[in-house]
Amino acid sequence: MSNGGECRYVIGQNAYIKLILHALKHKTSAVNGVLLGRLSGDIVEITDSVPLFHSSQIGLLPPLEIALIMIEEYYSSQGLSIVGYFHANERFDDLELGTVAKNIADHVYRYFPQAAVLLLDNKKLGALRNKKDKAPVLQIYTRDSSKSWKQAEADRMTTKEPSANIVLLDYTSSEKWNDIVDFDDHLDDISKDWLNSELFK
Repeated sequence: MSNGGECRYVIGQNAYIKLILHALKHKTSAVNGVLLGRLSGDIVEITDSVPLFHSSQIGLLPPLEIALIMIEEYYSSQGLSIVGYFHANERFDDLELGTVAKNIADHVYRYFPQAAVLLLDNKKLGALRNKKDKAPVLQIYTRDSSKSWKQAEADRMTTKEPSANIVLLDYTSSEKWNDIVDFDDHLDDISKDWLNSELFK
């Protein structure tokens, strides 16, 4: 299979929640992250995620390259690769996939042609409390044959655990986002754990 045109995407609960908490911690900034996983037949299994940046560094190449090298080194030993990119826009009502997001996604695509981009949908996130929806609060984009990123059908992506949004609501009510560490934080203070290994313990 040459690209993500036919793939389905299944995201694990912890990978999913980590991305959303990162966006909630930095509500007034654009944030981004990468998705880790593997290809299994025509399903991309997203088993983990790493929050990257929340500042003006978000589009700068040097910090991004440092982060990607460290992430790849750590996860390759577990048989996982970078399989996609996550982005949350600065403005609550902005659902456009911008230039910075597309450029980073293109970089990921070069190494993993089935890559997807997940864009936070703040309206879906805001409605969760009332709707109790099981669907991810994300829009999914894949690259088509014209090499541009296009929004895919929402049912192309599911959460592995049906209860992921319920757990997410629990974490948001307890302001669990305060515990999230991203690469910005790690570069400022290398004692901070960008793997967030204690987050769900």
